[in-house]
Amino acid sequence: MPDAIAKVAWLRLDDGRILAARTHGTAAFYLPGGKPEPGESDEQALVREIGEELGVTLDPATITPVLTVHAPAHGKPPGSTVRLTCYAAGHTGIPAPGREIAELAWLTHGDCGRVSPATALVLDRLAAADRLLRL
Repeated sequence: MPDAIAKVAWLRLDDGRILAARTHGTAAFYLPGGKPEPGESDEQALVREIGEELGVTLDPATITPVLTVHAPAHGKPPGSTVRLTCYAAGHTGIPAPGREIAELAWLTHGDCGRVSPATALVLDRLAAADRLLRL
């Protein structure tokens, strides 16, 4: 069995909703972030990816791991999995679609049908911890 695809994501919660992104040509939303490049730490990848995708600057001193989930990799061959490590972080700037991002949305647990499998697991865990609205 192949190794899981390692990805990092930024958890940006506001009033019980979480910021999610959708790329051009896809219907599913996912948490902003991406894959670390060779030699890059999770924190470095997170800062780079969020800057590219959302035009936001994360404060590296505030990056804190929150949770990790394992799930089927969305849009990949059967049997492919993803290990998604989610981080909270302070930021400057207002998130806006950039690079390959078609749309941003503030989602609740009720949006699980609109997201990737890994994002759905994150929404489940945040809702179970009463950090995400269950609309």
